[in-house]
Amino acid sequence: MDLVAPVVVEPLKRRRCSECRQGPLERMIVEFNAPVCLDCADLGHLVFLRRGDTALTRRAREGSSLWAVVVRHNRRRTRYERQGLLVEEAALARAEAACLADAEARARRRARDAARRADRDAEVTAALEAEILRLFPRCPADRAAEIAGHAAQKGSGRVGRTAAGRALDRGAVTAAVRAAVRHVDTEYDTLLMRGVPRHQARMRVAPAIEAVLRAWRRA
Repeated sequence: MDLVAPVVVEPLKRRRCSECRQGPLERMIVEFNAPVCLDCADLGHLVFLRRGDTALTRRAREGSSLWAVVVRHNRRRTRYERQGLLVEEAALARAEAACLADAEARARRRARDAARRADRDAEVTAALEAEILRLFPRCPADRAAEIAGHAAQKGSGRVGRTAAGRALDRGAVTAAVRAAVRHVDTEYDTLLMRGVPRHQARMRVAPAIEAVLRAWRRA
C-alpha cells in the first residue's frame, strides 16, 4: 500500500491555528481551507530535518513511523518547494548515528587508500632511484634521491609518473636525469631568463649535460 505523508506548510503570512487560536504559526497544515497548528494536528512531537543530506533524510524517513513533508510557496516560481521533513526525534537520532558510522568508515577507507598510494609512490621512487644509480653509478646518492623524488612526484606528469617511467625504461630514466642536470648543473635557466629561446638554450647547454652524464656513467 502506498503511503501518503501529511504536507506541512511554512506560511508566508502570519497565521493562527483555527482550533486553538495560537500563533503566529511557524508551520501548519491546512484542513478544510483553514490553518491548523502542528500540536492540534498531532504532529507537534516531530522534529524538523532540513533537506540537503540525502542519506540522513532517507534513513530518518525510513525509521520514523510518522513523518511529514514540509513545503514553502515560492512566489517567483509560483510553486511549492520542499524544505525538509518532520520526523520522530528517535528516528533522527538513529539516522544521525548511522550516517556518522558511515562517515567514519569512509574516512578509514580513505586513510587506508592514501597509505597504500603512499607506499606505492615510495616504491616507485625507490625503484627509480635504484635504476638511476645503476645507469649512472657515479651519480651522488643525494642527487639520485632528489632526481627520483622530483620525477616521481604525484600529479606532476613527469617521467616517473608515466608508464615508461614506472617500467624503468632506460630512455625515460635517462631523460629524467638529463632534465635534472640541465636545470641544476648548467646555465640553462639563466639563459631562459635572459630571453634566449628554449631550443637555442638547450643546444648551448647540451655539451655540458653530456659531460656530466659521461662522468656519472663511469664505474
